Amino acid sequence: MARILITSALPYINGIKHLGNLVGSMLPADVYARFMRARGHDVLAICATDEHGTPAELAALKAGQDVADYCATQYRIQKEAGEAFGLSFDHFGRSSSPENHRLTQHFAKRLQENGFIAEVEEEQVYSNADGRFLPDRYVEGTCPNCGFEKARGDQCDNCGKLLDPTDLIEPYSALSGSKDIERRKTKHLHLLQSKLEDEVRAWVDQHPEWPVLTKSIAYKWLDEGLRDRSITRDLSWGIPVPGLPGKVFYVWFDAPIAYIAATEQGIGEDYRKWWREDEGADDVRYVQFMGKDNVAFHTVSFPATILGSREPWKKVDTLKSLNWLTWYGGKFSTSENRGIFMDQALELLPADLWRWYLMANAPESDDTAFTLESFQQTVNKDLADVLGNFVNRIARFTASKFDGVVPDGGEPGEAEAELQSQLSNRIAEYTKHLEAMEFRKAFAELRGIWVLGNEYLQSAAPWAAFKEDKDKAAMIVRTALNLIPLYAQLSAPVIPHTADKLADVFGTEAQGWPEEGEALLDKLERGKAFEAPPVLFKKVEDEQVEEWAERFGAPRG
Repeated sequence: MARILITSALPYINGIKHLGNLVGSMLPADVYARFMRARGHDVLAICATDEHGTPAELAALKAGQDVADYCATQYRIQKEAGEAFGLSFDHFGRSSSPENHRLTQHFAKRLQENGFIAEVEEEQVYSNADGRFLPDRYVEGTCPNCGFEKARGDQCDNCGKLLDPTDLIEPYSALSGSKDIERRKTKHLHLLQSKLEDEVRAWVDQHPEWPVLTKSIAYKWLDEGLRDRSITRDLSWGIPVPGLPGKVFYVWFDAPIAYIAATEQGIGEDYRKWWREDEGADDVRYVQFMGKDNVAFHTVSFPATILGSREPWKKVDTLKSLNWLTWYGGKFSTSENRGIFMDQALELLPADLWRWYLMANAPESDDTAFTLESFQQTVNKDLADVLGNFVNRIARFTASKFDGVVPDGGEPGEAEAELQSQLSNRIAEYTKHLEAMEFRKAFAELRGIWVLGNEYLQSAAPWAAFKEDKDKAAMIVRTALNLIPLYAQLSAPVIPHTADKLADVFGTEAQGWPEEGEALLDKLERGKAFEAPPVLFKKVEDEQVEEWAERFGAPRG
């Protein structure tokens, strides 16, 4: 049994997340955590809301709320949405917690003591109209790289280039819209990443097994040369900087530390056994999940923080990065009513339908376009026509011909031996792909395992055998029924609510995993009565797709 620490990129606090956010980090982290628990490992899965920074203040201002109250409300909303989607984090915390305040200030103190933080006087944008310095996202203007007219002071949403507010052309205050802004001198703390560049590169070099996307982003930043970066901001909401009144730590400094803090929130002092290599974490395997836009901060900036602390904190072993899920090739947008968000998805259909589609089409090798038509086709073909159809056929046939009882009689033959062999081979492949976090390949394999059940029923034809040899028909039915609890276990990581329904048919457990070489087709108690479950999946109809396309701004025609 291994000890496996799993973290997902922290969802930002400013509103419910869309399906792209979900599949970019939280959902694959949950699938992997469920799989590893099923394999018998000691798993600790951690996430939290990311609550500091300019967007939180702006969102609260727009909502007419105090920022602390706004964040508390949004935390509850996001936590409830995650739970409704079946996200099984062992703890879902908050970056605004007292634990994160203490740990962030601790890391800053250690970095400063070790010579990796410097107090720097610099020029920043000051708004005369607002009477305050403007942090990066409070400044908007034209991107100097691509000419996009609504670039933010930290990054251009159009071309993705990282910026400083002073880089913008014709900048203005995002608060008041005033162009009456000027540069003034102020003091901030800078993390001297340049002094840690060789150590960070050496650490990245130790992970040749990382996914190509992860490595390419990490080396791109390293090859361009690490820049010293400000880790403080002129904001009121955040973690205060000791010795610099009116300053808080930059959200990208404190947010990764919140992984550790959320663990402490969840399990108390035992968090050190998972995060401190001198207190037991040396045998922990740490796996992170995140979208590609977060990778650089977790392969370069946060490791620089940990390395610079000169303390034995656990660093990530495997970082699974994903590309973006797009809305018909474009961006999800709340303001422009474009795309489906987590709460809306659950109003339309059960969580498992979304979970299956998103993971079966996970944006691993490239960006992936979500379309309602593709969603409809995947749900109908994979879930309704394959898995649902198999369970419905065999359960109802057993109810009508064998009084809803697992039948006795008959001995398995060549067809059953072949089915056992095929199952064993495909389960081994499925397991291998899940261990490697190759989700598309894994769930193509799982679909193939479901298909084996339908193919066996079609070729063995118990309805025909029943007319001539009831013992043979009983053996075929018993063999097929044994696939239901097997499918429950194999499907539990990705469609857990459906897996529970399958397990409930015979009172078995969805938790667990078949052992290599295990006899899979004669485990159910003979003579056990059961009730055929209701139809597992309703098909998504064309009329629903048309209605949703109109509601969520899908391009037509």
